[in-house]
Amino acid sequence: MKVFAFNGSPRKGGNIDILLAEAEKAVNTAGRAGNESHGRHEVHEWMRFDLNTMNIRPCQDCGGCDKTGVCVVNDDMARIRQAIRDADRIILASPVFFFGLSAQTKAMIDRCQAFWCEKYLLKRPLPGGPFGRKGLLLLVGGMKKEIGIQCSETTARAFFRTVSVPEHETVGFLDVDEKGAIAKHATALGDVYRAAERLVAIEKR
Repeated sequence: MKVFAFNGSPRKGGNIDILLAEAEKAVNTAGRAGNESHGRHEVHEWMRFDLNTMNIRPCQDCGGCDKTGVCVVNDDMARIRQAIRDADRIILASPVFFFGLSAQTKAMIDRCQAFWCEKYLLKRPLPGGPFGRKGLLLLVGGMKKEIGIQCSETTARAFFRTVSVPEHETVGFLDVDEKGAIAKHATALGDVYRAAERLVAIEKR
């Protein structure tokens, strides 16, 4: 199973970094343990993309992908598009800035317009693959109002559905602002670990 994580935080060693490390730990542990109910050992491939270090231009709304489903802008988004195509599981992780996803995260999502054209105009949605496609959204914000989680989740939902991820879980934390403070949160690390376990669990058929 291929699990690809997209980190939209610009802060190294920050709260999103800590949560992604916990998610990766859960995915790797699940891969080693295997799925005994299926009598086989599942090895999970983990790959993380740090969006802040990548060259991703904002969408130009040029219409270049309307008839082909292929973006005409040549930058690091090509690597991300291929990863999205190959993924069985997608983790999207972002701090909440001004009640929304970070600019790095939003730039990547906006450039998924080519997937939107491919799915809705050309009627070629991404295939589900042997494990189906599922997502996990991780959010951390300093504000205390739920609207920050709600607005971010709405944008992320549009992203997930555009790239043919029909279901995802959202795990968000409010009133966490200081760098590294999420590690002191009473439940955060455990919540994310268990969410990542659920993400890669294979349901009985």
